[in-house]
Amino acid sequence: MRLVLATILALTAAPVLAQTAGVPGAPVKARVAAGTYAVDPNHTQVTWAVNHMGFSMLEGQLGASGGSITIDPAKPNATKVEVNFAIDQLSVTAAPFAGHLKSKDFFDAATYPTAKFVSTKVVATGGKATITGDLTLKGVTKPVVLQATFIGAGANPMNKKLNFGFRATTSIKRSDFNIGAYAPVVSDKVDLTINAAFSAQ
Repeated sequence: MRLVLATILALTAAPVLAQTAGVPGAPVKARVAAGTYAVDPNHTQVTWAVNHMGFSMLEGQLGASGGSITIDPAKPNATKVEVNFAIDQLSVTAAPFAGHLKSKDFFDAATYPTAKFVSTKVVATGGKATITGDLTLKGVTKPVVLQATFIGAGANPMNKKLNFGFRATTSIKRSDFNIGAYAPVVSDKVDLTINAAFSAQ
């Protein structure tokens, strides 16, 4: 009886194991068809990290509110990307801290509810790219350089549409964007990581 039960359990579990054995995305550029794709706001975010007085590292997150990428795998250096981020919906671990960050001391989210990155140049090599562009924070626009890595592409099993994305990093000075309160006691340098996801419409 135990052998029969074990066999039944193994057979019923097989389809589940087959579905979860791998992920649908892979870093295969040929999976991306040339075209313009919208930012997937549910799966795109920028995280920031700053040294707080030498005591700890503070981190927070901003979600995407829109944007797009125009890409042709045969001409990767012609890629154009724009991503908007919702400053007024920033996320940290404590509500009072979030309120302070949204105040005029820092982001002044009531006046400047969004931030934006717009690429001006892309140099791609294999699965990596250097993306130069303009970052606008608190009404100030400055050039930044992102070091990006292609994560993967494939059909999303939930909506059957092509999804793909990249991860990019850079560092900025808060003071360059008029967000330099309490520097240098709180580090002026901020490390940014952008996890960008795009989807066919």
